[in-house]
Amino acid sequence: MTTKNKASKDKCRIKVCKNGPYLVYGKIPLEEQIIHANKQGDSDVWLVGEKYAMQENSILCRCGQSKKRPFCDNTHLKINFNGTETASREPYLHQAEEIDGPTLKLNDAKNLCASARFCDRAGTIWNLIPQSDKTEIRKISIEEVSNCPSGRLVVWDKKTGKVIEPDFERSIGLVEDPAVGVSGPIWVCGGIPIESADDTTYEIRNRVTLCRCGKSSNKPFCDSSHYPE
Repeated sequence: MTTKNKASKDKCRIKVCKNGPYLVYGKIPLEEQIIHANKQGDSDVWLVGEKYAMQENSILCRCGQSKKRPFCDNTHLKINFNGTETASREPYLHQAEEIDGPTLKLNDAKNLCASARFCDRAGTIWNLIPQSDKTEIRKISIEEVSNCPSGRLVVWDKKTGKVIEPDFERSIGLVEDPAVGVSGPIWVCGGIPIESADDTTYEIRNRVTLCRCGKSSNKPFCDSSHYPE
């Protein structure tokens, strides 16, 4: 659900500027989050890279062309960046498909994929969920979904009816993907409100990824457009 002006009540928030950058309000930690690949080439853990000095407010590049990335240097004005927001304002569960398993239920909103590939390990999450009555497979399934930065994937415990989510503090991560040689999206954790250019707050979620290459067709969210073909 989206709410008008709700973000303005939260000191920590992210404002999407029309055809411009992200304005980050509040002292939110900013650091690189690096995808580590195992010997099989599968993403397996997140590593912390460079940590940036804490600022009261900051301006992050959205067009992908700034020479001061991750910060904005007004290049968006020179290139006539089109940052029109096209993402659905519908709640996540209205966008997601459901995959049912014996002990776990998976929701999957494909349009939010950031191609971090944690879901590919051990035969892919979509094949694991139907086998979630097996202890080890259930454990791996939860690990894979918990490592999904975009929140495309959400897993539920069928016995309790509760969502299984990482306990994130509020933070902003700059995803780096050395295995494929690209910089990924901005990873927003811990329920930080994201306010659109028209002052509407997107559904507040535990984890989402914002486009920072400027190419997404699902702005302001990442849709894997940074990922090499």
